[in-house]
Amino acid sequence: MWRYALGGVAALLMIAAGWLLFNGKAAREPLLPPAPDLPQIADAGRPGVPEASERTREQKRFDRYDKDRDGRVMREEYLASRRKAFAKLDGDGDGRLSFDEWAAKTMTRFATADGDRSGALDRTEFATTAPKRRPKPACVCPAPSQPDGEE
Repeated sequence: MWRYALGGVAALLMIAAGWLLFNGKAAREPLLPPAPDLPQIADAGRPGVPEASERTREQKRFDRYDKDRDGRVMREEYLASRRKAFAKLDGDGDGRLSFDEWAAKTMTRFATADGDRSGALDRTEFATTAPKRRPKPACVCPAPSQPDGEE
């Protein structure tokens, strides 16, 4: 009988320990102390770092369309890129795009990628059809000036 009593007491102790673990309100201390304020570069006699303008992606997209920089995008400006793309696809220049003209670029790209002329692209051939991304232009930053006395 004492085994049952000892088992009951052990079960109650385990329940109490679990309740304390999950409902404990221990104060959490920060893992790292706050970072000290760093001295500014301009304070050391050197010029400060130039700041970049905060332009959003949407502002950059608007500026690409606004060719005359008047702060408005006219219909001609908005449709210019689409007209250029249409003109590239309109092979005979009649102002109408047939299915064959529309598909000609895709068929040419497939034929160029299909190196073994099997009519199917394997993984390496398919990888050649990925659109070519223009690399970002390199930074054209002025050379850092040296403080007096350093060379």
